[in-house]
Amino acid sequence: MRHQQVADNVFTITGTHVNMVLLRDGRDLTLIDAGWHGDAATIEKSIRALGHRPEDIRAILLTHAHLDHVGALNHLHRHYKIPVYTSAIEVAHARGEVHESATPVDVIKRLTDRDTLTWALSITAAGGLRKNPVPHIQAFPTEGPLDLPGTPTPIPTPGHTSGHSAFYLPDAGAVATGDALVTAHPTSKTSGPQLLPRFFHHSTEAAFDALTALAPIDASLVLPGHGPVWTFGIAKAVTQAREHAATVRK
Repeated sequence: MRHQQVADNVFTITGTHVNMVLLRDGRDLTLIDAGWHGDAATIEKSIRALGHRPEDIRAILLTHAHLDHVGALNHLHRHYKIPVYTSAIEVAHARGEVHESATPVDVIKRLTDRDTLTWALSITAAGGLRKNPVPHIQAFPTEGPLDLPGTPTPIPTPGHTSGHSAFYLPDAGAVATGDALVTAHPTSKTSGPQLLPRFFHHSTEAAFDALTALAPIDASLVLPGHGPVWTFGIAKAVTQAREHAATVRK
């Protein structure tokens, strides 16, 4: 199954080695992130399987503008006129005006690892080499909680990219962490809360510091951009991610 309910009116959708979050309020939906370009059909099928239509999405929120998160944004905007929002700092990245992501050379250097090779092949098939700027993206319309299903509140977590945002979901006691904190990734040899490998970050030091913004959030449920849902609270997740980062630095 490509989607699962993780809390009242909160669902995750699994794309190609990446997660998305769907929030529901009656007939209205908010989508957080949009997978790879090739994940558009998975998103639509999951929404319809829940008894909704893509037209029910009131807005899409973007944690950050890497190709595995912007994938279906243009498709959904073109077919259903869905607005897309991200932090003001991230807008230029999403529009393709700046570049803050791992390059194909970064990945090629690591293809001697079988898991990384398998991952690289699958994401290539999903659009991993396809340029995908999002010219219509806008900055969040207001500060603080957004007037959208789920009442998502952007949490600035720069480091993975300069304008990365997590989203606090107060009604669900959850936080969608994007890539500021993950629980697994095919290029990582460990599981559990962690930062992604260094080559994925625009600034590894800033990514480590961004964990400070997540730690005090009142959330028992952690919905990462990669890896399984974490049900032991964001504070414990941050502690483990810091310990993992300290181990990797040695």
